[in-house]
Formats: sequence, structure tokens, C-alpha cells
Amino acid sequence: MTAQDFLSLLPLLIVSTTIVVGMLAIAFHRSHRLTFWISIIGLALALISLPYAATFSPRLITLLFAWDNFAIFYTALVLAGGLVVTAISFGYLERTPEKKEEYYLLVLLATLGSVVLVISNHFVSFFLGTELLGLALYPLVAFTPSQRHRVEAGIKYLILVGVTSAVLLFGMALIYDGSGTMRFDQMSSVAASSVLTEIGLGLLIAGISFDLALVPFHMWTPDVYQAAPAPITGFIATVSKGGMFALMLRFFSHVSIINGGLLWNEFALIAIASMLAGNIIAVVQTSIKRMLAYSSIAHLGYLMVGFLAGTPLSAPSAVSFYWVIYFITTLLAFGVIAMISDPLNEVDDLESYRGLYWRHPQPAILFLLSLLSLAGLPPVGGLIGKIYLVAVGVQATLWLLLAALMIGSVIGIFYYMRLALSMFRKPEEKMETTQHGKQIDFVLILLGGLIIVLGIFPAPLINLASQMVTSLGPR
Repeated sequence: MTAQDFLSLLPLLIVSTTIVVGMLAIAFHRSHRLTFWISIIGLALALISLPYAATFSPRLITLLFAWDNFAIFYTALVLAGGLVVTAISFGYLERTPEKKEEYYLLVLLATLGSVVLVISNHFVSFFLGTELLGLALYPLVAFTPSQRHRVEAGIKYLILVGVTSAVLLFGMALIYDGSGTMRFDQMSSVAASSVLTEIGLGLLIAGISFDLALVPFHMWTPDVYQAAPAPITGFIATVSKGGMFALMLRFFSHVSIINGGLLWNEFALIAIASMLAGNIIAVVQTSIKRMLAYSSIAHLGYLMVGFLAGTPLSAPSAVSFYWVIYFITTLLAFGVIAMISDPLNEVDDLESYRGLYWRHPQPAILFLLSLLSLAGLPPVGGLIGKIYLVAVGVQATLWLLLAALMIGSVIGIFYYMRLALSMFRKPEEKMETTQHGKQIDFVLILLGGLIIVLGIFPAPLINLASQMVTSLGPR
């Protein structure tokens, strides 16, 4: 590796150094506030270093990593998501007597794993990123061991991550057998090489679909979302999925998926099932976190429409723009849940949100903004994101996928607005609520403002996304 290679990896090196510094700080002096600020400063420095690291792109760093505009865009998104999750976690964790300093180290490690996925160009770095992410997430899901349902969810997630790793490795082995390479940029003819390679690609799709919680590999999602601490649920829904989706975009920019072919049809069925099943099952949920879990399944299905379009218009700027909107919206939703909850008593039942506006106007208004964006209603950014996806779907004539998107969106409006209306109804009796911290208020107000700004002025972000992801090119 050259000096330029190390400088290109500066954001990853800063996050890695922050983990070591945080670990040493905990060893010498346990302090929740100190560990929090070490994590915040480390992630902020990693974000600030990105423009400098970008001056060395595009380049291939050894055989494992591709550093280009696409990697820079998604690395910035992942680091920003990790920074927001860390920020909203402080006030949430302050309300528990349990030790919490290691929590921040695990969030940093999971963020690092997601960045590794974003820049991966090789099966080895792919597997390394997946394992870093998974091994950090399952203890985060079960972070307060006094809560037995969290420990149960963490064990379930651990077992399923182990099974998924085995499926991914077997798929990688079959693809390597057929192609003779593990580098993504040398797999242009993989899809048509042999039957074993087709099976390997199928296993790879299954493993990726598990991490993205796409139907029918979604069964872990509602239990983990409901049991995990609210900030970690937001992390799983955004940062971990964003890293895997970026890897999928890079991999399948080199492996051809022809409209009507076996791989394309497999993805299309997964997308349609995710859009319909996610929204339909969300309707009957009384747990807000389970409802948002099925909602996230549906939104990943929407993103698959842009992925499958494969047109110059989408390549893949539409999904990148939608990812930014989805990150902001979802982190805002789970941030509000964290604001009005505490680790030992999360406000999760639909009935608990009745009259929230009359008790806490600010969280209710912020939650309303996130629900409007998830539903794709004006004046927030979610509407523009869906219009962009529909536009690329129309350009690619994906009528069946678009029909599923429209039907799913209409169903989604029902359960999003049901929650919104419940928040603005006057409660029959006064309900006790927890206090929330100023750190959460500032971050969530910023996210709410971004959703509104992007709904009114989306052009700068659309142009930025289009410019940054052109390194992948149309599929």
C-alpha cells in the first residue's frame, strides 16, 4: 500500500483509532459523558476528513477496496447516520443505571463494518464488513441484559447472522469456482458462466436479502426492531442496510442482471413481495416499532424498483437520493421514540401515543414530519423520493413493480396517518412521560428541518447524488 492508499482510507482509520481511544478511556476511567464525546468527535473528524480523502479518488486500494465518488457518497451517508445515532443515544442511555460506555464502541465498530461494505470490491472485504457489522449489532440488540426480551432477540439475531454468513460463504465459493476471481470488477461474465455460478448468485442474493430484511428473509426484523434499544433499531434500519445496499449496487454493476432473466425475476419477486407484505402486515401492528419494522421492509422493496430499472436516469442516482431521505426520516422516527422513552420502559404501544401532541408538542410534530415522509405526502422529502423512483420505473416500463409500489404506498398511508391522528387526539386521562435531553432535541429538530428543505428544494441533493454515483454507470 502507498501513502495515497492510507490517506484514502483516512475516514476508516479515524473511526478505528476512535474505537481504540474509547476502549483505553474506559479502561482508565469509566465515564458515560467522556466516552460519548470521544465517539462524537471521532465520527465528526471522520466526516470532516472525507473531502481530503476524496482528492485521492478514484483508485483501487489493494485488491479489496474501491475508492471512488460512489464510495465517498455512501461513506458520508453511513458516517452521518452513525453520528446521529450516537447523538440521540446519550440522553436515552442517561436514564439507565447499567454500564453503558461499551455501547458507543459497538456503535463505532458497526459503523466501521458498514463503511467497509460500502468500499468493498472483493469477497474477502465483503465478508469482513458483514462480520464486523453483525458481531457488533447482536450485543447492541441485547445491550441491557436485565431486559430478557432483548437478550432473546440478540440470541436470535446471532444465530441467524451465523446461518447467513454460512450461506454467503457457500455462495461466494460457488461463484469463485465458476469465475476464478473474487474481485467484483472482474465478474462481467459471471451470470452466464455455469449452473453452479447461478446457484452461487442465488445464495448470495439470499444472504444480501437477509441483511436488507427483504421478503421472505425478513422474519427476524419485527422481533429485533421491537426488542432493541430505540437508537439501535434506527441504526439497523438505516446504517447497516445502507452499507449492504451500496455493496449490492456495486456488485451488480459488474454482474449483469438482464430484464426478464433469472436473476432479475428473482429480485423482482422479492421486491413485489416486500412492498405488499410489508405494508399489509404493518396495518395490523399495535407496536410502533414492529409497524416501522414492516414499513422498512416495504421501503426496501421500493428501493428495489430503482435498482431493477437499470436505466441511465436511475444509474443509480434515484436509489441514492431515496436513501438519503430514508436515512433522515427513519432516524427522526426512532429518535422521537428514544426521546420519550428510556431503556427500561420504551413507549412502544399505539395507545401510548394517543394525545402525544398535548403532552409533548415538539416530539409529536417531529414524528408527524417523519410519518408524512414515510407515507410520501407533501411537503416533505419522501414525496420527491417516491416520484423519482416512479419516474425511473416508468422509463424502464416496470409496470408490475410500479403497481405494487402504488398499492403498497396507498396501504402505507392508512397506518401512518392512523398513528398521526392518534397523536393529535386529546387523551382521556393524563399519562406520565419521561423527560428528554437537549442533545436529542437539537439533532431531531435538525433532521426535521432537513426533511422539509429537501421536500421543497430537492434539486441540489438530486444533482449531487447524480454526480457522485456516476462511477458505477448504468447496468
